[in-house]
Amino acid sequence: MNNILVVGADRGIANAICRQLEARGEHVIAACMGAGEGFTEGGVDTIGGIDVTSPPAVAKLAEGLRSRGVRLDWILHVAGVLGLDELGKIDYDDMRRQFEINTLGPLRVVEACFPFLGPNAKVGIVTSRVGSLGDNSSGGMYAYRVSKAGANMVALNLHHDLIKKGISVVALHPGMVATDLTKDYPGNYNYIQPEDAARGLIARMDELSPAASGQFRHANGDKLLW
Repeated sequence: MNNILVVGADRGIANAICRQLEARGEHVIAACMGAGEGFTEGGVDTIGGIDVTSPPAVAKLAEGLRSRGVRLDWILHVAGVLGLDELGKIDYDDMRRQFEINTLGPLRVVEACFPFLGPNAKVGIVTSRVGSLGDNSSGGMYAYRVSKAGANMVALNLHHDLIKKGISVVALHPGMVATDLTKDYPGNYNYIQPEDAARGLIARMDELSPAASGQFRHANGDKLLW
């Protein structure tokens, strides 16, 4: 049984990840922005009030781990936000908000929680191929692209620092998933359900090893361009 911290677990992909991991017998700690109402039936350990933009809230998360006396095998950071914009109509306050959540959020959480990681532990940061420099062929979506490109750099930087301690790090793209996050996303796509994305992301974490650390992977297993 692994001890697994999933961040951003109120709903959507992260909620499905928690349920699937708990069903296979893992000890799941779900860090939720709310009070953890999505897990009222029990089985998933919850820590509520975790706003990844708030240093006191992230300190509360670390204290929650300390009080449980757990040694983590995984940190899977899923919390994120998507806002749409275009050149000439950029809301810079919203851009800062997205940067705080999508880029600084995972860094803040991993920095606070990596002391609880055990030997051969794993860190997964759910980002987006929209933040790929090599895959950007359409422009637009400035705030989201920039914040996710920053999250990709966070993941790669963490790889270089944590692999020295035997901890593997991967950046993960979940695919086009039908959630509240993507309901206004432009274009027509064959969306998958959160449960399908969760299965793929869990599979990528299962197979993650030091040899594969420092990669950017699609939930379906494809290696993506940074």
